[in-house]
Amino acid sequence: MVRGIVLPTTVDTLKPDASIAEQEESPLVWSARWSLTTRILAVNILAVALLAGGFYYLDTYRSRLVDTRIEVMTDQLALLDSALEAARPDQRDRLIAEFTAATESRLRFYAADGRLLSDSFATGPATYTLRDPNLQAWQRDAARAMDRGIDWIVGAPSYPDFREPAIDRAAAWPEVIEAQQRGKVAARFRYAPERTPLLSAAALLDLDTQQVMLMTLNARDITRTVRAERFRLAVVVAMVLITSILLSLFLARTIVQPLRRLARAAVRVRLGRAREVVVPRLPSRRDEIGTLARALSDMTQALRQRIDAGEHFAADVTHELKNPIASVRSAIEGLGRVGNHEQRAQLLAIADEDVRRLDRLVNDISEASRVDAQLSRTLFEPIDVGMMIESMLAARQARIDADMPHPRLAFARPRKGTTLVMGDGHRLERAIDNVIDNAISFSPAAGLVCIAATRLGDEVHVRVDDDGPGIEPAQREAIFRRFHSERPPGEAFGRHSGLGLAIARTIIEGHNGTISAKDRDDGRSGASLLITLPAHENGTTDS
Repeated sequence: MVRGIVLPTTVDTLKPDASIAEQEESPLVWSARWSLTTRILAVNILAVALLAGGFYYLDTYRSRLVDTRIEVMTDQLALLDSALEAARPDQRDRLIAEFTAATESRLRFYAADGRLLSDSFATGPATYTLRDPNLQAWQRDAARAMDRGIDWIVGAPSYPDFREPAIDRAAAWPEVIEAQQRGKVAARFRYAPERTPLLSAAALLDLDTQQVMLMTLNARDITRTVRAERFRLAVVVAMVLITSILLSLFLARTIVQPLRRLARAAVRVRLGRAREVVVPRLPSRRDEIGTLARALSDMTQALRQRIDAGEHFAADVTHELKNPIASVRSAIEGLGRVGNHEQRAQLLAIADEDVRRLDRLVNDISEASRVDAQLSRTLFEPIDVGMMIESMLAARQARIDADMPHPRLAFARPRKGTTLVMGDGHRLERAIDNVIDNAISFSPAAGLVCIAATRLGDEVHVRVDDDGPGIEPAQREAIFRRFHSERPPGEAFGRHSGLGLAIARTIIEGHNGTISAKDRDDGRSGASLLITLPAHENGTTDS
């Protein structure tokens, strides 16, 4: 048998699927041991954690509030200094009292030697009160504990606690000493006992006298503002966290549970319980999980069919081999008991015929068992079916004995390049040759076997018509089964294994094609076998 005609082409030949290693995604490293539910929760909680990063922003927001308030205090001290210089001595106390009342601050004045010259709390009412945390409700303790926790999480700078000096002198205030030494406004941030910001700023009043003015302020409003924003953010984060966890659990339920059902079914199939396992198809799901379920179900069904086919094939092989083996045994046993030369020759002829039949059976069985595996590893190439059939018929004609009667073969050759398909030329030749052999075996010696190859749309059709008795509608599917034994009248028993058309169907279906039997289109007696293959679009169409 000649090889199929392989045409040159400018495109790459069709290759089998990429290797598994190429199709695998990058391996999971840090989450390889995590369950799918844990991964979903981790990803969603990570998103919430990013939202919780707003607490870092609030720490920056508080720092900006403190810096802004210190700048305002610095400007206020400069304005007060100017106002005190312009005021009469008898107006100074009233000006200081109005200033402290308006700014809710405390003013102290120190001499060059560090003595306290005056204190607005001594000359007027106190504008703020440092509260004792031990006398406050537990809610305040909880709020302060939360403040410390958030400050620790965000890495906020640590500020000293404020303690009112037992002896109020300039040396007790580092900002006063700094203002005297540098001649500039110096400021400090401290925490009051109840953990509210206590801001202080010192300014030098007169370079000659070295008197310093100290302004202190308990900025409770900064704490209230920051706590309120933190509370709002915490409520948002809590709501998002709860929602994210619920959605994660819902998502895990909709993904993980069906995957577990599929995994359990697959394990049962692997353990050899395929027949009693029903792989869920999840028909209501239209997502990837549903696609996977239906693919696994179809794969399981295909696996069952292949197992059944293998079992049936083994049983059929055993049955087909038994008859010729029994005949050979009977002939050999008879040789020992028969002394007549003619009878011995007859028994030897029977044994020879049975051995030849066994040889045909073994060859065809070997071919039938290998064809699936070989097709899965074959690299398909562009094949011109018309040229391939023409070469096949020429080689067949050269082998025919001219003295023996045989049906004539007629081939309607298509235009070159119009019947291109992707395939394995050797296998396609075997399939078409088996179909032609079947047509010849059913046609009378003076009959005509017509072969045609045409291109119809995106398909290539190969039709083989014979002059035989035709095929009953009920038998048109059975003829493609293995070891189908319905043969034409008068044919010697055992000349055909019954595997030719079964092998042809396997090869054609391995090329994504179909093969079927029907009556001839011209109404004449006989059968018509039609092979349909996908056309190859990238070939040339030379006439």
